[in-house]
Amino acid sequence: MLLTGSEILIECLKEQGVDVVFGYPGGAILNVYDALYKHSSEIKHYLTSHEQGASHAADGYARSTGKVGVCLATSGPGATNLVTGIATANLDSIPLVAITCNVGLPLLGKDSFQEVDITGITMPITKHNYIVKDVNDLADTIRSAFRIAASGRKGAVLVDITKDVTANKAEYTYKAPEPILPKTDSIEESDIESAAEIINNAKKPLLCVGGGAVASGARDEILSFLKRTDMPVCSTSMGLGVIPSDLSGYMGMIGMHGTVGANVAANECDVFISAGTRFSDRIATDVSKFVPGAKVLHFDIDPAEINKNVMTDASVVGDLREIFKHIKNKVGTVKFTPWKEECINICKENPLKYFDGNELHPQFIIEKINEVTKGEAIIATEVGQHQMWACQFLTQKYPRHLITSGGLGTMGYGLGAAIGAKAGNPDKTVINIAGDGCFYMNCNELATSVFSDLPVIEVLINNEVLGMVRQWQTLFYGKRYSQTTLRKGTDFCKLAEAFGALAFEVRKPEEFEPALRKAMESGKTCLINCIIDNDEMVLPMIPAGKGCDSLITFDDMY
Repeated sequence: MLLTGSEILIECLKEQGVDVVFGYPGGAILNVYDALYKHSSEIKHYLTSHEQGASHAADGYARSTGKVGVCLATSGPGATNLVTGIATANLDSIPLVAITCNVGLPLLGKDSFQEVDITGITMPITKHNYIVKDVNDLADTIRSAFRIAASGRKGAVLVDITKDVTANKAEYTYKAPEPILPKTDSIEESDIESAAEIINNAKKPLLCVGGGAVASGARDEILSFLKRTDMPVCSTSMGLGVIPSDLSGYMGMIGMHGTVGANVAANECDVFISAGTRFSDRIATDVSKFVPGAKVLHFDIDPAEINKNVMTDASVVGDLREIFKHIKNKVGTVKFTPWKEECINICKENPLKYFDGNELHPQFIIEKINEVTKGEAIIATEVGQHQMWACQFLTQKYPRHLITSGGLGTMGYGLGAAIGAKAGNPDKTVINIAGDGCFYMNCNELATSVFSDLPVIEVLINNEVLGMVRQWQTLFYGKRYSQTTLRKGTDFCKLAEAFGALAFEVRKPEEFEPALRKAMESGKTCLINCIIDNDEMVLPMIPAGKGCDSLITFDDMY
C-alpha cells in the first residue's frame, strides 16, 4: 500500500512490537507526530520535560523489560539533547533506537534553521547510525536499526530522517521481524575445552558476573554452573541481580567500592572467570596488580573486549547463556567448597559497616527500602555516593531490578530511567534513589511522572554537597572543597508539590519507614527528602589507579 514516510515509520514500529515511545515534538518531526496521533491507541507516547529525559526513559524501559527502548526528537537542539542518553545506553550495551528528523534534503548542508549533523555527532557513541534521504529506504532502515540494537552485543542505534522523507510516499508491505537468535557461531569447542581445563585444575577460582549476564538472560545457566562447582562468585555493578544476594558464596560487588571480601578473593584466587564484563578501570583499578598470579578466563559476546584491558589465558566469544550451557558439562565433579568457605569467612570478618545511633544514615535508608519492599521493587539510581550505597546495601533478588548508569556515570539519569521502568512495569513499585546534585539536573521530570500517570518514588539522599566529588576532595585534595557545596536554599518538598507530587521530609531514622509506606500506598508520584550529614563516605574504596592493597575501609577512616 502507498503510505507517507511518517506512516511507514509508524507501521515499522508496530512491526517491531513497539507500543511505548518517549519523546518531544518539534518542527522537523511534526509529520511523524501527526501520524503517531492517528495510532495513539496502538503506540503510547510519553511526553517528557526534556529530550534527555526521553532518552533516559527509553533506556530505563529497555533495562527493566529487555525490549528495545525508543525515543523521538526533532532536529537541531532536540537531537543533540538526546546525545548524553544515547551514550549512556550504548556504553552499557542497552538496546535503544533513537529516531530524529532533520531539515528537508534541499536544506541539508546549508546551516538551515535547527540543522545539525546528528549522525556525525553520534557516530562515536552509537553501535550504528543512519540518515534516510529516500523514502524508499525508510522501512528497511528502521528494521535494520532494531535488529542491530537487539542482536549480538546490544547497543544504541540512531536513525535520522529528513523532513521531506516523512512526507513523501512509497509502497509499504508488512514484514515480520526475523527472530534474533543467540550468537553461537563464534563458540569454538577448543575454546570451551581450554577454559574447562583451567577451571578443573584450579584450587581457588572466582567467578565475576557482569552486565552481559543480564543481557543474555544467563542467570539460570550461571546458577546451575555454580551449583555444580560450588565456587564463590562476585558481581560488577552492571551484573547486580543475576546472583541472589542470599546465595551461599556470593561476595557482593567487586571493584573500587566493592566489598572487602570480593576484592580480597580476587586478590587471592588462582583463576578469575570474567563473565560478561569488560574489566573497566572501576573493576581492574590497577591492571598491573589485578588478580595477581591468577589465570584469567574471559567469556564475552564481543571479541573486541578480549585482551583489551586485561590479558587473558583463555577466552570464549559468544552469547553468555550459550557459553555456560557448553562449559558446565565440561567441568569436572570436583567442588571448590573449602575455598568458598574461606571466602565466606572473609566476608563475615569484613562486613559492610556504617555508623549506628540516632542520626539518619544513607545505608540505613537503603536497608529500610529492602525491608519495606521485600526486594520486589525496581530501583533506579542517579550517579554518585547514593548509587554506590545502593549497589552495596540493596537486596538483589532478580536481574533487571537495578537500573543504574555504569560506564558513563550519568548524573541526571535516574528519574527519567525510573519513569521508563514504570512505563514498562506498571504493576511494580519503582523507586529512584537520588542525590541532591543529580536532582537539580532532572527535577523537571517530576512533571512527566505526574502528568503521564507514571508514579515513581524519589528517595532524595540530601547532603547539600556533591558527595562523591567531596569525598575525593577530602581524601586526595586536602579538603579543598572547590564548588561542591550545594546550599542553594531550595525547598525540595515545595518544589515537588509544585509539580503535583506528594512530599515528605525525613531527618530522623524513625521517620523514614512511615514516609516510604505512605508513598507506596498513595499510588502517586512522591518525593522523600532525606537530610543526611555532608561528610558521609562510601567505603570501602580503592583509590583510582591503585590496587587492592590500597583498599580504604570504614575502620581505616573511623
